[in-house]
Amino acid sequence: MKRAESIEGGKEFMLNLKRYHLVSKTSVTLFISGFFLYGNRQIFLLSYISAYIFVIIRAIGTPSKIRLKLLMAVSYSLFLTLLISFNNTMDFSDQDTLRFIFNKLFSVAGVVAPFVIERFFIVNKYSYFYMPSLQDISSFSFNEVKHNKEKIISAFDNVKKLGKRVSVENIEEIITDLPRHNSFRYINNGTLTEDYFDAAYATLDDPRVYIIISNTGSSASELISVFTRKQYNHASISFDLDLKTIISYNGGEKAYPPGLNREMIEYFNKKGDSSIIVYSLNADESQKKKIIDKIKEINAEGSAYNIMGLIFKYSHRANIMFCSQFVYKMLKYAGLQYFEKPEGKVTPADLVELDYHRKLNYVYEIKFN
Repeated sequence: MKRAESIEGGKEFMLNLKRYHLVSKTSVTLFISGFFLYGNRQIFLLSYISAYIFVIIRAIGTPSKIRLKLLMAVSYSLFLTLLISFNNTMDFSDQDTLRFIFNKLFSVAGVVAPFVIERFFIVNKYSYFYMPSLQDISSFSFNEVKHNKEKIISAFDNVKKLGKRVSVENIEEIITDLPRHNSFRYINNGTLTEDYFDAAYATLDDPRVYIIISNTGSSASELISVFTRKQYNHASISFDLDLKTIISYNGGEKAYPPGLNREMIEYFNKKGDSSIIVYSLNADESQKKKIIDKIKEINAEGSAYNIMGLIFKYSHRANIMFCSQFVYKMLKYAGLQYFEKPEGKVTPADLVELDYHRKLNYVYEIKFN
């Protein structure tokens, strides 16, 4: 009977660990998204209070003893008081100083902290449920030891990769680039020339469109890979095999405003293992023309890169998109989509991995180094 209870307790514990693994991901997402708030004192203060209310409601709703709920509530309240006190001393006016960066980091960490505290309480609450019996210990095999060793080594490798991706240089580059972006209004107008559209229309006799996924090594791509855990984190579309008409939503390489821009293959080579993979998708002349016409319309109306949508999966206006959202939307507009998923949730890897009916044909790969 005790063994059965132990096993059931173990299942419950593992279930709760999985649930709160999601909290960890949410915490990391909130931490990174905080950089996009252009932080002022009022915004962070509102964020602290919102996070506090959220975790308090969750604490009351957990199947815990009253004493634990009170302990959680008191801990959150004390921490909120501390954050508010520090918030009153923060200065976000001078953005060229290290103090500004420190204040921003501390303020964003304050938004994440209640979720970290919540995870600590929940994991410790359930951790005593599963204590293995002597029989469990005696049946512990060397294969399990080896498997756990490999998992530990893999975890350390992932931490190393995470450290490289979320480096000070990458974060600094992203923060510096943020003022160029706008997720609420169009800032890119008419950057595609008539020469581009002439080249695109000249491909109508080629009964294919080309989908490109790339591993560029840019700071944004490296950061996105932390959340997607995928190697390829950029998607583009082209109307010709040689990629002379390749296009997507991007940051504009600091030459053009972020949004709908023509791309150059050379821009994809930003690190030692940069590469792109090209796939073809059958499309008749009317379908290709429909996509090109739509791109021409977007170019005239204006666009912006949906940097906030990478986290919140929301587009404020129709022409504010990120790369894979744009590619999927164009395919869907022409009736060429081969899987169903909300546009704002489509990742570059989805364009290949969700091709269950094998509509795509592998064409070639370019490895830059």
